[in-house]
Amino acid sequence: MLSTKHLLGIKDLTREDLELIFSTADQFKEVINRPIKKVPSLRDITIANIFFENSTRTKLSFELAEKRLSADVINFSSSGSSVKKGETLLDTVNNILSMKVDIIVMRHSSPGASHFLANHIDATILNAGDGTHEHPTQAILDTYSIRERLGTVEGKKVVIVGDILHSRVALSNIFALQKLGAEVMVCGPHTLIPKYIDQLGVRVEHDLRKALEWCDVANMLRIQMERQLVKNFPSVREYSQHFGLNKELLESLDKEIVVMHPGPINRGVEITSDVADCENAIILDQVENGVATRMAALYLLAGKQN
Repeated sequence: MLSTKHLLGIKDLTREDLELIFSTADQFKEVINRPIKKVPSLRDITIANIFFENSTRTKLSFELAEKRLSADVINFSSSGSSVKKGETLLDTVNNILSMKVDIIVMRHSSPGASHFLANHIDATILNAGDGTHEHPTQAILDTYSIRERLGTVEGKKVVIVGDILHSRVALSNIFALQKLGAEVMVCGPHTLIPKYIDQLGVRVEHDLRKALEWCDVANMLRIQMERQLVKNFPSVREYSQHFGLNKELLESLDKEIVVMHPGPINRGVEITSDVADCENAIILDQVENGVATRMAALYLLAGKQN
């Protein structure tokens, strides 16, 4: 059993919760690699995917995870919905709940939206990303992927490179990596590193080469242009020259490192195509592991309801 009814953020989970999700995901990963990829684990559960922000990978991953578990699934997108007519978040969700929904998977542009819902409704809430706050299942699949490639997360050195200021992936990854015993560094331009990030117990580096020489794993984040209200660097070209990972830089290191990316990839900006497609990169493994870990999280949350 998880220690919490909801999955709102990594901050609310224990190390034991994360390890339980991992061991459950191991079993589901075996399932999704069989010829028949479906199990009846959640056939009596109805799940609503409520996305108020655009999403491709996360939404597809959740929907596939739910269908692999035999849940009944309804999908809601704010575009073309009554939200455009002025309906509130709470009214929207209560209308969906009146259709007897058990679990709500929600992505919203406002930080804390999933916490707000959890305090006002009875259904189990799974946060699929709330503004610049957290994206817990991305951190779960990222740390699971590190564990799969390197055998453990404990004691590993992980650098998160890029737009740390606007990234919910960075914050959730920091919490998850630290709970699992990894050392964490963030790297990027001064303007994209939050002022008080060091209070989270992470190292800060502004030289990409030094960061790569230190780490075992580099998680390359995209620049979140849609969240930036001001220009944080002169140009994308200049950013790429200083903080983009290319094959020449990767091969100049005196060791091999694991390269990750939560997607979507802006090829030629934070990472070049020859790096994204090289053996060091586990980007497609992350996508596959996303289905298994989300299956695990949903299965365990459904068990917490009973």
